[in-house]
Amino acid sequence: MADIVNLNRVRKGRRRQEAAERAAANRALHGRSNSDRRQAESERRRLSRELDGKRLDPE
Repeated sequence: MADIVNLNRVRKGRRRQEAAERAAANRALHGRSNSDRRQAESERRRLSRELDGKRLDPE
């Protein structure tokens, strides 16, 4: 004799599993390592300092 299965629970579980797989794929595709983030931040700071150095004072 077969066990009774709640179909809503099975469907929800399947959707959760698919969402987790999709999230893992997105993390692998779009994720950045700490060193990449630090490098981008230091580049942004450098460009900001460079721009501030070229700013003219209002007279």
